[in-house]
Amino acid sequence: MEKSIIRCINLRLIYPAIAVIVRRKLKGRKMVTEAPIYTIKNAKLSFGLNPLFTDVDLYINRGDKICLVGRNGSGKSTLLKVIARDIEPDEGEFFVQPGIKVGYMPQEPNFDGFNTLREVVEAGLPKSDKDLTYMADMMIEYFQINEKQNPKQASGGECRKAALARVLISEPDILLLDEPTNHLDIATIEKLESSLQSFSGALIVISHDRAFLNHVSKTTFWLDRGVLRRNNKGFAFFEEWQDQCIEQEIIEQKALNKKIEEETEWLHKGVTARRKRNMGRLRRLQQLRQERREQIKQIGSVNLEIETAELRSKMVIEAKHVYKTFGEKEIVKDFSLRVLRGHKLGIVGPNGSGKTTLIKLLTKRLEPDSGFIRIGKNLEEAYFDQNRITLDPKKTLWKTLCNEGDHIWVRGHFRHVVAYLKDFLFKPEQAQMPVAALSGGEKNRLMLAVALARESNFLVLDEPTNDLDMDTLDLLQEVLGDYAGTVLIVSHDRDFMDKVATSLLYMKGDGTIFEHVGTYSELLEKLKNQPQKNQDKKIVRKEAEKSESKQKNKTAKLSFNEKYMLENLPKEIEKLEAENKAIEIALGNANLYTDDPQKFDELTQKLAANKQSLEEKENKWLEIQLKAEELEKA
Repeated sequence: MEKSIIRCINLRLIYPAIAVIVRRKLKGRKMVTEAPIYTIKNAKLSFGLNPLFTDVDLYINRGDKICLVGRNGSGKSTLLKVIARDIEPDEGEFFVQPGIKVGYMPQEPNFDGFNTLREVVEAGLPKSDKDLTYMADMMIEYFQINEKQNPKQASGGECRKAALARVLISEPDILLLDEPTNHLDIATIEKLESSLQSFSGALIVISHDRAFLNHVSKTTFWLDRGVLRRNNKGFAFFEEWQDQCIEQEIIEQKALNKKIEEETEWLHKGVTARRKRNMGRLRRLQQLRQERREQIKQIGSVNLEIETAELRSKMVIEAKHVYKTFGEKEIVKDFSLRVLRGHKLGIVGPNGSGKTTLIKLLTKRLEPDSGFIRIGKNLEEAYFDQNRITLDPKKTLWKTLCNEGDHIWVRGHFRHVVAYLKDFLFKPEQAQMPVAALSGGEKNRLMLAVALARESNFLVLDEPTNDLDMDTLDLLQEVLGDYAGTVLIVSHDRDFMDKVATSLLYMKGDGTIFEHVGTYSELLEKLKNQPQKNQDKKIVRKEAEKSESKQKNKTAKLSFNEKYMLENLPKEIEKLEAENKAIEIALGNANLYTDDPQKFDELTQKLAANKQSLEEKENKWLEIQLKAEELEKA
């Protein structure tokens, strides 16, 4: 009874789900200066002959809110694993105050052995105290987790929420989070921000989401070329501090009559210069937004009876009274839009609202149920989707971009392939490396370079910011700012959309879509200030509809073979994914191609065959799952 009262009080106050944890930690605490609760001295770690970081010193105070930043491949995730003691460094001294508990959420959490997402969440509770299950209820309700779903069949967003709930509920003194916002929609990200701001323990977080880091961090760790720097200010001050560090480094090298490191010259100075140039692009973006407001005003005018020739010549996409449903779910409802040449249109909304479906409709990859969509003539499209672009692991970066010669045609002029690779933060010596030797983040960077090198006047980017480091995001903003064509973008990254999109299409999730001319941050503020509907009535209505649906007579059934595949395909898919991961790790060995070319070829062929088989099995499982859901609704 007492537990139920506590739970109801917290929910009624709409306090973050970790309120109980916060109260426990604050109870009886005196605000006095304390020694660090966690210290590492002179940590070194190498992979093979390559040092990842050297002489790393760090300390963590109680209540610190730290963001860990650095380029892809710099060792951020590895350092977090060292702090979590999942990896032991080659050298280093550790000191942890007695009783200090460390909670760690990796970038790819392991859910083996769990049958439901509720089991995942409850795994964070002490095994000796079953009376705390009410805290799992609170977490599940707070993050809106589908608690009965099997982790193997859950979406990336659902799994991420369960992993976050598991580590938060464990009441750690030091919380380590690696890319916690991946796969999360903006509503869940804001809930996570609220929880972390209320969290009384220490926090170290890795994320590419600038807005998220601005809101949760008060200290910055910068891992750069094996050296860890500390700034006792949050990420909001990182760029200013980074510029100061770079300038000081250049002065010191010049004072010692040393040649400035090539890496410092082409990377850090280039990043700083791009940031300064982006101020001019921001002014241009504001001008484009004003032009878009005028376009909407003109298009929406009742006096506009005849379209002008100029309007027709600039038309890229026109949609009128478009409807699209999947089963009983309305994805797009009575949607009309005109997109003119040069417009950079962002598409935002909660997970599952249909953003990718809308892109497929607007690019004619999918036909609407009613209404019509037409696209302009002479459009040359480049489509960026990490699942669509395939890199040949045996090809070098040079051959991937330029199969013949040494120059590549990029947006109207020739570029030397090495110079173009340097634009995407690759070192000159990496040009002749095989793709298989790249890290995951570097492969994403190369895929982006391939997509943006294609001749196009219409660019479609579906979640382009996932797993890109901040230097690459700066580069992508610069490229899109200079791009003369039309762009469609799907992304949850608020800072990125603020700096790139001319206007935004917001999908509420019930089929309605409206256009907002302005920044993503302004849109979110506008949505917060709107009167909230009674959510409880919605939930009750949905539960009643589900209950009615279950009572209906179900005449159709899955066949025995379909039931067998529905149950067993996830196991086969998981086995293939594990095998592919092992092969990719083996191919990631830079020496394999030269030491054992036959094995390299065998592994490459095996990986290609596995990926094809994996796609077939995933498609088959999805087909049967959709059928099963339709039968459930019938």
